[in-house]
Amino acid sequence: MLLAHSPYLACRLSLAASRRLSPCPLPLPSICSPPTLVVRRTLRVRSIAVPAEATAGFDEMAAGTERKYYMLGGKGGVGKTSCAASLAVKFANNGHPTLVVSTDPAHSLSDSFAQDLSGGTLVPVDGPDSPLFALEINPEKAREEFRSASQRSGGTGVKDFMDIGILAFQAFVGFTFSLSAGELKLGELLDTPPPGLDEAIAISKVMQFVEAQEYSMFSRIIFDTAPTGHTLRLLSLPDFLDASIGKIMKLRQKLASAASAIKSVFGQEEPRQDATDKLEQLRERMIKVRELFRDTESTEFIIVTIPTVMAISESSRLCSSLRKENVPVKRLIVNQILPPSASDCKFCAMKRKDQMRALEMIQNDPELMSLKQIQAPLVDVEIRGVPALRFMGEIVWK
Repeated sequence: MLLAHSPYLACRLSLAASRRLSPCPLPLPSICSPPTLVVRRTLRVRSIAVPAEATAGFDEMAAGTERKYYMLGGKGGVGKTSCAASLAVKFANNGHPTLVVSTDPAHSLSDSFAQDLSGGTLVPVDGPDSPLFALEINPEKAREEFRSASQRSGGTGVKDFMDIGILAFQAFVGFTFSLSAGELKLGELLDTPPPGLDEAIAISKVMQFVEAQEYSMFSRIIFDTAPTGHTLRLLSLPDFLDASIGKIMKLRQKLASAASAIKSVFGQEEPRQDATDKLEQLRERMIKVRELFRDTESTEFIIVTIPTVMAISESSRLCSSLRKENVPVKRLIVNQILPPSASDCKFCAMKRKDQMRALEMIQNDPELMSLKQIQAPLVDVEIRGVPALRFMGEIVWK
């Protein structure tokens, strides 16, 4: 009878009963609170309670020494950068020299690593066991590099990999050729870059990763992509450029033939073929990029979302678009899931109900239901810095 009048013992019995009925073997957090990341001064994580979820299959992802590319994308604000950065740290700690690249014009990779990565060059990340480098693509710096290269070559072209970005966005806006010089003119477009420049520069970086010797050391390259619209433009750009360059080359051939006939009457020399050669090289490289994006052995796109109806709906459309582009997609990360709790306050109960409805949408969605679902819990601190990213990687990438 004394037990009935002891609030402390009653609370203990209630928690014990809830543990007996709970499918989760881990200790339950306090009532109505998210899982707690306990960090000492050494920033080592002590414990966390997480929901039961499917494993990510990280052993499969880390197997082999051949280079692999992982692209993480989805709706804005769902945690793409944290997931990409934590995957990079996990790969590096498992022996893979890794490069993580942000293609989002509004970068947050520096914030995630708590380190300045804004220079547009490779920056070593301190902390992981194997080499880990990060890069935030800087469109303004790339434009300056393009402009300098153009000036060094007389204002008519660029060299090495820089020609890819310039030629790409010139083709993107249908820029015309100069019949008198027989080459592309670049200067005016550099001052007023058209829409699509960010994607064109990202494509040029992909080609550098494939061809440049300085990137040959990396066995894993991870792309923290922009929100859905930018990413779809990036993935569709190789096809668009391939078709556009083909049309431009045909037009140029017709115009060059007419110009040659006119100039031959006056005894002028034939125009050089530098621009045509560069366009053909660009077209071949775009085909390589397209094949890389669609290579099921070396490339995978991972969709990141949160358990809301709006985010799940956009993820479904993204998955459909990726499959139309023949981009391999096998995994879906559902981030920020409320952890198990013995009981809920009104706010948590409503939030959990909304999340359950969103998770049910995934199970019934024809685009998402076949993907391997990875559930990541909501935590009560900001994931920032390598120790916190290592902690997140242990939760998500199992």
